[in-house]
Amino acid sequence: MSSVFDSLSRFYASSIGKKILVALTGLVMLGFVLGHMIGNLLIFAGKDAINEYGHLLQTALHGGGVWIARIGLLVAVVIHIVATIQLTKANRAARKDAYGKHKAQVSSKSSHIMIWSGLTILAFIIYHLLHFTARVGNDYASYQTTLHGETVHDVYRMVIAGFSWAPASIFYLIAMALLCSHLSHGFSSLFQTLGISTDKTEPLFKKAGYAFAGLIFTGNATIVLSIWLFGYGR
Repeated sequence: MSSVFDSLSRFYASSIGKKILVALTGLVMLGFVLGHMIGNLLIFAGKDAINEYGHLLQTALHGGGVWIARIGLLVAVVIHIVATIQLTKANRAARKDAYGKHKAQVSSKSSHIMIWSGLTILAFIIYHLLHFTARVGNDYASYQTTLHGETVHDVYRMVIAGFSWAPASIFYLIAMALLCSHLSHGFSSLFQTLGISTDKTEPLFKKAGYAFAGLIFTGNATIVLSIWLFGYGR
């Protein structure tokens, strides 16, 4: 057991180990944000569609599935941010000695954007869990409806109520813009670290990153703006 722990410690202590962890946790988050957006877009398919989706998530593995996913996502985000910060510090220290001042400044500026957007995304995830999961400061837990003869949580009503409040909608849009900026910058480097992208295919992966980020922002912003500004569901 101690040999396994030592191996994992050495793996994490190395820069390549941290880069692989950043890539893998990034991949987890890519899958999550896409799946989460697709599920949330069911609100446009009607009340029963999104309530059935929400009920499925809540009852998977006797209610444990959704918490496994939430905890796993939080762990992935924390590892992603911590490893990225540590890599940035190490790279900055190395560049200070090896490269010119101009290159170090450019790299540092880019790194700062990624780190702060990552920290904002972490804050957004925590807020999202408090807002829609723990339902702190609201009465969403009391929202009930009938689905196929069974009483279930009214996810449809909760989402409509949540995004009818301007401060929540504005924060979601800002966080989503930062998330998509993070995705567009990190998409190609993720696949490069995993050995999937090469110098020849890197421009293609960069374009794919911009397209993926645009898709995520458009899908999520459509939900927020439709409810907040255009009164959908109210």
